[in-house]
Amino acid sequence: MNVTQWIKDIISNPERKSMPIMTHPGIELIGKKVIDAVTDGDIHFQAIKALNESFPNAAACTTIMDLTVEAEAFGAELRMSENEVPTVSTRLLSNFDDVNRLEVPSLAKARVPQYLKADALAAANIDKPVFAGCIGPYSLAGRLYDMTEIMMAIYTEPETVTLLIEKCTQFLLGYCKAIKETGVAGVVLAEPAAGLLSNEDCYNYSSIFIKRIIDAVQDDNFAVVLHNCGNTGHCTPAMISTGAKGLHFGNRADMVEALNACPINLLVMGNVDPVEVFKMSSPEDVFRVTDNLLEKTRKFPNFVISSGCDTPPDIPFENIEAFYQAVDEFNHK
Repeated sequence: MNVTQWIKDIISNPERKSMPIMTHPGIELIGKKVIDAVTDGDIHFQAIKALNESFPNAAACTTIMDLTVEAEAFGAELRMSENEVPTVSTRLLSNFDDVNRLEVPSLAKARVPQYLKADALAAANIDKPVFAGCIGPYSLAGRLYDMTEIMMAIYTEPETVTLLIEKCTQFLLGYCKAIKETGVAGVVLAEPAAGLLSNEDCYNYSSIFIKRIIDAVQDDNFAVVLHNCGNTGHCTPAMISTGAKGLHFGNRADMVEALNACPINLLVMGNVDPVEVFKMSSPEDVFRVTDNLLEKTRKFPNFVISSGCDTPPDIPFENIEAFYQAVDEFNHK
């Protein structure tokens, strides 16, 4: 599909579109557990398909935002349980020599083939754009080196950090090319750790590397949506500098400020709280919060309402219905 035209159509359409980053409710719809979907590409796809069939109003589908797939390919040990998103359990690298010896893995490592399988099945069998998921280079480096340690190493061992991010970028560049080959419309590139940095450091340790990936894969048929839920607004300029066709903001950001800072031809997405609102609130509160956000952003045609991050397991289906009902009623006011 021509994703550039798809974006132009969204911006020119007076109706507000929605695109929550949401897959876990689909896992529950097909009677499976999180561990089944994150280890089996077919089950992952079936979850995406089931969720789309039950809630067809989203402008696009998304795959699971699993920020451990790439780290596992590098050799990181994970903690996996039946119904929780996997996490990195131990630090893999601790000094320059470790980083220097680190090999950039092939795309055949760990669960990468299963995620590419899910991408390909979704692209071939779902009749709307599908956006795959991928971690960003700084966030990947932080999972390999330890997030606290890499924050300090930026100032004490910048050459170590730069070398590690370079190796992460090499891997992610190949991964994003493979994702593009599956036929999906784009990728949500998740770089939440970069939101912990200043705008200057976000640019130097994240954005310039992401721009290399974007320059290599983004075109009229493939879009990169850059997600940074750590950004409270302070590093929005660094995000814009990457050239991504879309930016996705977390619930800590002020969406009106974000929209004012972004070019009008850029899709800007966010930012209903995935836990406090989608999971923990009543349907009435989900409706109210969604409607309030739509009202506040009414004047911005490039706004696509979304969750602030990947929605967690065990979201009440009534809350999902309330979210889409609020969007529908707003469009008919």
